[in-house]
Amino acid sequence: MSDAPVARPQGCVFIAQSLDGYIARPDGAIDWLLPFQDTGEDAGFDAFLATVDVLLMGRNTYDTVLGFGGAWPFAGKQVVVLTHRPPTPVADETFAHGEPAAVMARLGQAGARRVYVDGGDVIRQWWAADLLDELTVTTVPLCLGAGLPLFPPGGPERALTLASSRAFPSGLLQARYLVPRA
Repeated sequence: MSDAPVARPQGCVFIAQSLDGYIARPDGAIDWLLPFQDTGEDAGFDAFLATVDVLLMGRNTYDTVLGFGGAWPFAGKQVVVLTHRPPTPVADETFAHGEPAAVMARLGQAGARRVYVDGGDVIRQWWAADLLDELTVTTVPLCLGAGLPLFPPGGPERALTLASSRAFPSGLLQARYLVPRA
């Protein structure tokens, strides 16, 4: 991360959703994604992660990642977990809370230029605060029928620009959108 402060870092999302728009089952489980992890297809996550300075996630997402077991998957990356109930860190992650604009301002003051925003609640808060600039959404060829939506009804209407798209042999469809700025 650069030490030079920026006005506001870019907020970037990289997430999967079911064909019917859910990012998790009603109980938060993401086990339905497992069959698509072993396809051998490179969906670009590692390349994306290399472009961000900070990974910002919610506490539920943090707990889910910890539940995977094994080594911390974000070693060497600055991770900030948004929570009012911080646990003991397992790596170098830090814990924060606050309004989205204030959190992004603090990250920008610390030199962050691109922030990976992860976790349904955090993504929705950043979307409502107009702090997302890029969304990479991979649609999985599966209808869950119920679950936690990426964008529930009642959110702000916002036009996006398609920057790229690609289809995978497994049936995954990935689209990268940019949020136009004046």
